[in-house]
Amino acid sequence: MEKQTTKLPSIMQVTLALGTFLALAFSFTAKLDLPIQLALYIGWFIIITLGIKLGHDYKSLEKAATQGISNGLGAILILLAVGSLVGTWIAGGIVPTIIYYGLQAIHPSIFLLATMLICSLTALATGTSWGAAGTAGIAMMGIGQGLGVPAPMTAGAVLSGCYFGDKMSPLSDSVILASSMSGVEVMEHIKGMLPIALISYIITGILFTGAGLHYAGNVDMAQVDSVILAMENQFVISPFSFIPVIIVLGLLAMRLPSFPVISFGSLLGIVWAVMVQDMDPLVAFNTAWEPFSISSGVDFIDAILNRGGMSSMLGSVAVIIFGLGFGGLLDKVGVLQTVAKLFEKRVNSAGSLATSTIATAFFGNVFGSAMYVSLILTPKICAKNYDRLGYQRKNLSRNAEFGGTLTSGMVPWSDNGIYMASILGVATFSYAPFMWLSFVCIIVTIVTSYMGWFVDRCPPTITEETDENENLAVTQQTA
Repeated sequence: MEKQTTKLPSIMQVTLALGTFLALAFSFTAKLDLPIQLALYIGWFIIITLGIKLGHDYKSLEKAATQGISNGLGAILILLAVGSLVGTWIAGGIVPTIIYYGLQAIHPSIFLLATMLICSLTALATGTSWGAAGTAGIAMMGIGQGLGVPAPMTAGAVLSGCYFGDKMSPLSDSVILASSMSGVEVMEHIKGMLPIALISYIITGILFTGAGLHYAGNVDMAQVDSVILAMENQFVISPFSFIPVIIVLGLLAMRLPSFPVISFGSLLGIVWAVMVQDMDPLVAFNTAWEPFSISSGVDFIDAILNRGGMSSMLGSVAVIIFGLGFGGLLDKVGVLQTVAKLFEKRVNSAGSLATSTIATAFFGNVFGSAMYVSLILTPKICAKNYDRLGYQRKNLSRNAEFGGTLTSGMVPWSDNGIYMASILGVATFSYAPFMWLSFVCIIVTIVTSYMGWFVDRCPPTITEETDENENLAVTQQTA
């Protein structure tokens, strides 16, 4: 073992490295029509080059990248399982049945509010925003398009509901991760989020109610009737098709692991495709891998139902793998720590703490390309500021959760951004402006923190002298 001296990158080095990556990401996606996967792939070598310049050896950097990937393998498995579920549930007539009855039951004036409520309850019961978006979310997108509501706005209501329910559920992996990384009990973490989350939820509900009233008068009921008739012609519609939904939601509510439960749900979809829709067993089984294919002659139905299957998620899997590895490299090299130090001198109150933590978490999504990266790094980077200023760690976990989870779907190359765009069929930049719960919640958090509301104090546990000693020690590592 040789002793090797490493150091943190300077702000100039960080700006150059991250600026290059951002330029690649935006140019590839917005100008050159190249896949974001290539930008992330190149980004690895940008950070590796920086790491070697700072004294790290290649083997340690490669290990950091693979460790970052391993931290998010659970998300990759769930992503593939949800792809399988979507394909088989469409083939089995489960999603078409939900759309069919939804078009008949939900009045256009309350559609957006109902979408947020239904997705909230689904995510709350299951503890997964991805599962809620892949089931209830897809159905509500279909209903919304049938009612003539713009798809980006419907997607905004879906995501507002999914993320709220996910944040309030003790079953959520992001809730457990944010609380554990901050050293807070899960229920204390949820209690810390609850007041601001409820205020934000009510405000968002009012906004979507107003938007729904605006679109209610523009609904072409003749189009709705034609969609309902086309559904009847293409699928066997029966209340019996709600059984797989009830089973899957029930198993998830019992706190059973998401991956096997969602996989079991896709198996039920195959059974329903064979038994209810009279589909050939091999064709039904293949919908777990290949996207379901239909040519109904109705553009709306073809657009909303020609999707699903594990293969449709492989591009997203590549993004998550490269993104997680990129985040692991950022952590190893100390890029985000350098960024966080910019905020330290300005952090002197609950309001500036909330602002800097949310900003750090957002940057974790932008540069780490994954919610898991953000929720792992943000508490590590920001914890000492809370300890130094005498604020309880549940303030840290709340702010890291809001900044990390609620913004993850806004970044086109993040795991959530890629997943939600592919599942809902709407580009990230199109639906992001309508993620009203995320914007409202972040604004309410910052404002109330500056006002001193919903903030919990404690005796400081870090002195300025301790902080200086830690800063000196961080430059010495053992290879």
